[in-house]
Amino acid sequence: MSIEVKVPQLPESVTDATLVAWHKQPGDTVSRDENLVDLETDKVVLEVPAPASGVLRELKVENGATVTAGQVLAILEEGAAAAPSQSTGAPAEKAKPAAQPEQKSNGGGAAAKLAPAAKRMIEEHKLDAGQIAGSGRDGRVTKGDVIQHLAKKEAAPAAKQAKPSAPTVQLPPAGGSRNEQRVPMTRMRARIA
Repeated sequence: MSIEVKVPQLPESVTDATLVAWHKQPGDTVSRDENLVDLETDKVVLEVPAPASGVLRELKVENGATVTAGQVLAILEEGAAAAPSQSTGAPAEKAKPAAQPEQKSNGGGAAAKLAPAAKRMIEEHKLDAGQIAGSGRDGRVTKGDVIQHLAKKEAAPAAKQAKPSAPTVQLPPAGGSRNEQRVPMTRMRARIA
């Protein structure tokens, strides 16, 4: 059964809101009361929870769009996640053995021994965890290890570039040419200004 995810009733004297960010994408499984999207008004940032468990089928509104109370944000298919696994037992059994070898290979490798901060930095910088030597307890890769790896990685190309090039004089930029980047203000910042 399809359920419409709508903009909740907005606070007093607020007519519209801006969709800040989706926390789920179409096809993602969601549980009841899980945060789907953030809406920003002049006064507050509202979290819109999932009205039921299921699969998010379609997004009706994109990030940055202005919405009003009662407007449909997305379509949620209730109970869609449980139906495929119950109706087809054989493919689920085939999927489990395929997943187990992956877990075994990761269990002894560096990926299983990552500190949370190190894991986040590795994902942000798109690094290979196997190339970073761990100095933490039981060979765990720490945030400091990732920082050292990044410093070595940046220092090596810089050293190679510095050797062949002759010293050059850096001129300051001309007085009238400043680099500018216009960033849209949030609703709260615009209200304050």
